Amino acid sequence: MFKVTQEYELAHKHFQLALIDANPCSTPKNIIKFHIAHLFEIQGKVRVAKERYELLLRDKSITSNLKSEIFRQLGWLYHSHESLGEKSQRIPLAIHCLQKANETEPYSNGQTLYLLGRCYASIGKVHDAFIAYRNSVEKSEGNADTWCSIGVLYQQQNQPMDALQAYICAVQLDKCHSAAWANLGILYENSLQARDAYACYLNSQAGLKTKGIQEDNSSKIPKLGSSSVGMNPHLTQRINFLQDRLANAQMPSVTSQRRQLLSIEEAWNLPISAEMSSRQQQHTQQPRSASQSFQKPYGQSTPQGPPPPYPSPVPGKRFKAEQEQKVIQPSYMLSQQQIHLLNHLKSNALTLTVQQQNLMRQLQNQYSLMQQHLRNSQNQNRTPTPPGGALGPPIPYLVNQGSPLGTNKGFPSVSSQLNVSSSSFMSSQHQDLDVEEELKDLLSQKDLATTLAENLLKHFGSEEIETKEEADSTTSTTTSAAEPVVQVSSNTLSSGPFSPSNIESKSEINESKKMRIKSPTEESVLTVKSEPASWDFEALHCSEKKSTVDYSIDMNAETVLELCKGETITGDINDSVLLDIGPPPSPPDPPATKLSHQQLIPPTPSVYLDNKKHAFSPQLQEFCLKHPIAVVRGLASALKLDLGLFSTKTLVEANPDHSVEVRTQIQQPSDENYDPQTGKKVWACISHRSHTTIARYAQYQASSFKESLKEEREKSQGGLSDSDSRDSSHPCTGKRRKMNFSVTPSSLIKNSKEHKTLKFGTNVDLSDERKWRPQLQELMKLPAFARVVSAANMLSHVGHVILGMNTVQLYMKVPGSRTPGHQENNNFCSININIGPGDCEWFAVPDSYWGAICRLCEQNQINYLHGSWWPVLDDLYKANIPVYRFLQRPGDLVWVNAGCVHWVQAVGWCNNIAWNVGPLTARQYQLAIDRYEWNKLQNFKSIVPMLHLSWNLARNIKVSDRKLFELIKNCLLRTLLKCCRILEFVKSKGVEVKFHGRGKNEASHYCGQCEVEVFNILFIREQEKRHVVHCMDCARKQSLNLEGFVCLEEYNSQELCDVYNTFILHNISANSEPFRLI
Repeated sequence: MFKVTQEYELAHKHFQLALIDANPCSTPKNIIKFHIAHLFEIQGKVRVAKERYELLLRDKSITSNLKSEIFRQLGWLYHSHESLGEKSQRIPLAIHCLQKANETEPYSNGQTLYLLGRCYASIGKVHDAFIAYRNSVEKSEGNADTWCSIGVLYQQQNQPMDALQAYICAVQLDKCHSAAWANLGILYENSLQARDAYACYLNSQAGLKTKGIQEDNSSKIPKLGSSSVGMNPHLTQRINFLQDRLANAQMPSVTSQRRQLLSIEEAWNLPISAEMSSRQQQHTQQPRSASQSFQKPYGQSTPQGPPPPYPSPVPGKRFKAEQEQKVIQPSYMLSQQQIHLLNHLKSNALTLTVQQQNLMRQLQNQYSLMQQHLRNSQNQNRTPTPPGGALGPPIPYLVNQGSPLGTNKGFPSVSSQLNVSSSSFMSSQHQDLDVEEELKDLLSQKDLATTLAENLLKHFGSEEIETKEEADSTTSTTTSAAEPVVQVSSNTLSSGPFSPSNIESKSEINESKKMRIKSPTEESVLTVKSEPASWDFEALHCSEKKSTVDYSIDMNAETVLELCKGETITGDINDSVLLDIGPPPSPPDPPATKLSHQQLIPPTPSVYLDNKKHAFSPQLQEFCLKHPIAVVRGLASALKLDLGLFSTKTLVEANPDHSVEVRTQIQQPSDENYDPQTGKKVWACISHRSHTTIARYAQYQASSFKESLKEEREKSQGGLSDSDSRDSSHPCTGKRRKMNFSVTPSSLIKNSKEHKTLKFGTNVDLSDERKWRPQLQELMKLPAFARVVSAANMLSHVGHVILGMNTVQLYMKVPGSRTPGHQENNNFCSININIGPGDCEWFAVPDSYWGAICRLCEQNQINYLHGSWWPVLDDLYKANIPVYRFLQRPGDLVWVNAGCVHWVQAVGWCNNIAWNVGPLTARQYQLAIDRYEWNKLQNFKSIVPMLHLSWNLARNIKVSDRKLFELIKNCLLRTLLKCCRILEFVKSKGVEVKFHGRGKNEASHYCGQCEVEVFNILFIREQEKRHVVHCMDCARKQSLNLEGFVCLEEYNSQELCDVYNTFILHNISANSEPFRLI
């Protein structure tokens, strides 16, 4: 599924997990390895893919079918990638691989032969290419790509009529085949038939949009001799040219020069095309081969993508036309020739003689009777043979056997997908009605392009055919997936309707249950009880109590370990650190309160600081913790922070070669996000990653500013003014700045229409004190709750660096730079200071609505955690989701509270610095641990190692807040139990546990397979010449009894027991802090 949705990193991760799993699997390991190799291929990692394919070929256990697929993929790699050598060396290798593929599986479909024809055509072997295409058609006549390639060869050989027929066959098989439509347009344009060429280009462009492919404006028109099937011109340019030409053209006269080629309508209704339509309908009625379950479609990223790794389905028999039941047609049914005649008479109505006019009226009357007959046939559920449906001469190279071949968006040089599902082509019971509608359109006098589009839509069938059941099941699945598992209380603190969610109810439950954990005893596992004759609920309840061990945070560590060792030893160990009294974590339902228009756009909590005393007052921290997001204005001037230390000029002088991650984005207005292909508002935010240095990005940032100044100067000289300045509620400039470093929305709108791209310098790491000492020292002026390092900051107790969280990161921006929507890692709070000189615009949603945004992401087919998304504001307002919106000026500090969803766009040229903080509150810890568990369910790595952090907190601080104490103590209890159970299981398998210990500032460990935090007990195995840490679940998937693994222990049991026992609730006076350092 991830491969289909182009989430390649996740796809590779899951394929790798499946590969190492030693449990029985319906998919052979070799097939999984093939998928991994193909994944590298479609990512453009050609050499890695080639090595994986060749490694698979050395395996003597692979099937002939898989061997054929591997040879086919290798052949296409050699054909299409210049990085594998010179063309004179590559093409012979490609031909050799494809011939081997065909020899290995001679009864496969025509896919391999088609690619072989492409290779021959690329080196000018026209005869061999024709033979390969012919053989491909004999095996799979329903392949639009093959017919398109045949058309190219005919076009190269100056046989336009044959090329026309081949292209018509291609577009009848796949009405969205943009390459065939483009080639057909070129053919018509070369024949001086501008109107037909214009219609073809329109259909080619529509095919691109249907498949979600954006034409490359920078690409040139390929020549006819190109190895690519899709000779796609710059469609927009050609369409505009032909549109102007047709608008200024004179009306055609009867004496005009005769056309070289048939028009599209005439070519479409040729007997050869009718034969193709009939054959294709019969193919759609055939049952699919079971082997087609191996097919894995994927999206196209380049015009020459790799062929999909499809198997060779068993050839299916096709019904012969003479075997079908014949239906006696009424005398008024029009034949194909009569339809052509009527069409011709209709188009020349003004110049007809009296006899011709009488004939036209007679044919029109017959046509009306035929329409009525077809309607009656539909009502009686009959399927009469369409008029003029007699089969014409056979199509060249077609035989009586064939099988539907599903091609793919990633197919080489084609921009479309041949879909052989039941909904792709019209079924026989709807065929006649569609022909009837087609005839009406053919006889109408509408614009040719419009008529053609309608004809094609109706010719290929109704979208409703055989899709109702599938749609219902899909809807049902989606609805089920969207339903929440647990309803979270929407109680809030007294500060307002959007204040951080209150966890009082959870704490009360925790206290009432005394943090008890029930575990099955040996007796309950081994004893099998017969079903009682009558239900005694009280007896059953008592029996359940006796069969479990109640673990409580009130127990000391020794008691916990003693009870744990008495349990039955199994390898299935619950690693959740949440209580058992509730369901697994899931996106919560939003508050049910219906908000007014004013409430959907709430004012942003903000405070202005006049002096240093206000900055260090406890009220400031309380203010920030009380709201989902808050702006502290004037902080830099109040604390006299030297923001110049973080300016681009200073950064270049200090470390010009320091690495900068760059995101290439499309410049758009902050409140809009358009798809550059369709022009529609979407959630997907395009952002491509690359890297550069501070010095190089500084040059780009400066040149961008100079270019903008030049444009403004030209505007002013031309007497133009900008009337689209921001209103008073969203000012873009400050009085203290002489130069405007922000841009107006109107200029962004102009740029967005041009699809202008920008580069956003993000994630500049400032953690090295040797390189950035002056900058880090300056930040020590901040109040304690906002500092990078502070005893009051949970993240300072992790004990090692987490880049961007407990270290400073810098962002270098130009107008339009976007930080897409997200919550902070593990729901920790964050600090962001704008260095200037320009402004930033922020959007934020309270944490209680994150579940609603998560569902909106799913509805827009974007992964909430892994995806890049920019919410459409109208969608949020319709979903009753409030949005804070405000400007952050230079020197302003933005506090993002725990769980707040936010996204940011630069209004001007500016730098920002940011880091995370973790207030020592129960709410912060609860939200962090909830996200930690939800990340596990979503296969998303938790950047903050919550188990490691919890034990360090227990070592370092004394807690007087009961809620926070119980949450941390519960995490310690569950971790202690898990370690004990793992050790007992490992010993039962005879695996030696070696003490390893931990080094100072050593990073926390994560499983190399599933990326879950591994605490204390590590399973090590050599993998690809390096030692990889595994969790016990992944280790047992590879070896049920842990053979081949080394088990290391970082803490001995006594050390953990001492920490657990000494972590107690301290009674501190009400005026004191809720914690203190030990």
